Parts: sequence; C-alpha cells; structure tokens
Amino acid sequence: MIPMSSSRRAACAVAAGVATAALLGAPALAATVSVPMTMVTAQGEGGSVGKVTLADSPKGVTLALDLHGLPPGQHGFHLHANPSCAPSTAADGKVTPAGAAGAHLDPAHTNMHMGPQGAGHLGDLPRIEVAANGTAHATLTAPRIKSVADFKGHALMIHAGGDNYSDTPALGGGGARLACGVVP
Repeated sequence: MIPMSSSRRAACAVAAGVATAALLGAPALAATVSVPMTMVTAQGEGGSVGKVTLADSPKGVTLALDLHGLPPGQHGFHLHANPSCAPSTAADGKVTPAGAAGAHLDPAHTNMHMGPQGAGHLGDLPRIEVAANGTAHATLTAPRIKSVADFKGHALMIHAGGDNYSDTPALGGGGARLACGVVP
C-alpha cells in the first residue's frame, strides 16, 4: 500500500462523497419499451409491420413509430384493455381479429371516445398518418398517460380507418382492427 498524505486522503474522501451524492441524487433513467406490431386476421397474428417504442417524457408517454406495410392514410390508434392480439369469437360465431384485446382502455368507465386530449377513454392515442409507401415514422405523445408502466399489460391497436375522436360514427370511424402489439 502506498502511503498517502492527510491532504490527499481528504481530497479523495471529498471526491468519493461527491460521486456518491451524484449517484444517489441522479434522476432515474426514463423507461422505454419496444412493442413489436403485427397484422391481425381472423386466424390470428400475421406478418410484422414494425414496432412502436414507448418512452417516458415530461409531457406524457411518447410513441416512436417505426412501421411499414400498412395501407396509406390516417389510422386510429388506441391502447386496448387486454394484453392479447388473438382473435375472439362472439356468440353468433362472428370472429373479430385481435378481439381478445378487448375495448379501448377506459379505467374511469367514461364510455366516451374523445381523443388523446379529451376526458374519455384513456386509451385514445393520436392518429397515425401512413405515407403512400406504407410507412409511418413519427413520434406521437399520449399526454394523459404519464408512464410507460401504465401501458404494460395492454395491447396497442392500429385500426383500418381514420379516427375523428368522437362516438359518431362508432369508434370515431376507426373501423376494423388492422395491426396489434402486446406491451410487455
């Protein structure tokens, strides 16, 4: 062991204390989760259409889209209640692709479709705009959902049609379920 002067020991102790304080006082890293998205059919999940990366931010959870192979135009985008993209079969025998995902997440039981800024379904997310080449690369924000943890145990759903953020027509015109991904 190399002898150390008292002033050197003091300097090292101060440096160690500063480093410890910095570590203890450092903010936690923001949570991020990547959600693989697949097409859905009455038979189950189909091919990959990319991913959505969720991240915590001060303005709400951000959703970074890296999507391909989708029909061009506007698409409704929602967080659904259940963590499944499996089809479901109604009592009348009608099969709904990704029906096991359930309805839009609505923990307050508002039963209203009012968009990402409104006081309706918490699962109402901003619309997706798909380019003519079938891709969507944008970062959206879900301002009412404050943590990636709130997405866990649910499914992200892309609908076939646009979304006017109202209940008329049904589901705001979002239409059939097109692509889905379970948030791990």
